[in-house]
Amino acid sequence: MAQAAKGKLNFRCPRCFMRDIDIDMFFDADKKEYYCLRCNFRGTEEEVEALNEQVKEKYGRLRERVTDFGADNRPPVFAPHRRGEQ
Repeated sequence: MAQAAKGKLNFRCPRCFMRDIDIDMFFDADKKEYYCLRCNFRGTEEEVEALNEQVKEKYGRLRERVTDFGADNRPPVFAPHRRGEQ
């Protein structure tokens, strides 16, 4: 995706990204805030970074597979996924 008139970093819109839509945010230098053209989300850099950290939890274990679901009150056990294995 082309980067036009954006801030120093290329942020994704956290609201759109929660819905699996990959949209870059634009930066308004006068108001010092980022905004999304698709969903009208507006926020400062700190707000956008905080919300994007929450979204990362969704994809945090993308390359891991559950090997043991564990007994009651024990967390599941994860192992790295190797391509081509089932």
